[in-house]
Amino acid sequence: MDMKQVNAGKLRAIGYDANGRILRVEFDDRKLVEYAGVPQETWRRLSTSGSMWSYFRDNVEDEYAARRVK
Repeated sequence: MDMKQVNAGKLRAIGYDANGRILRVEFDDRKLVEYAGVPQETWRRLSTSGSMWSYFRDNVEDEYAARRVK
C-alpha cells in the first residue's frame, strides 16, 4: 500500500487499499493502525482535507474497527 506523507496533527502518513477498503494511518509516535471497512469517499475526503487531523478524529477514529499493525 502506498503511503502519502503528511504533517497534520499527530498524523505522519496515510494510505488506502480500495479493494480491501482498508485505511492505514501512521502517527507521530510511529504507531501504525489499519481501519477496516472505510469507504473510498471517506478516504478521498480525508486525503484532501485542509484539516486532516480534525477530519480523522471526527469521521474515522471511532467509526471503524481498528487494528494496530506496528
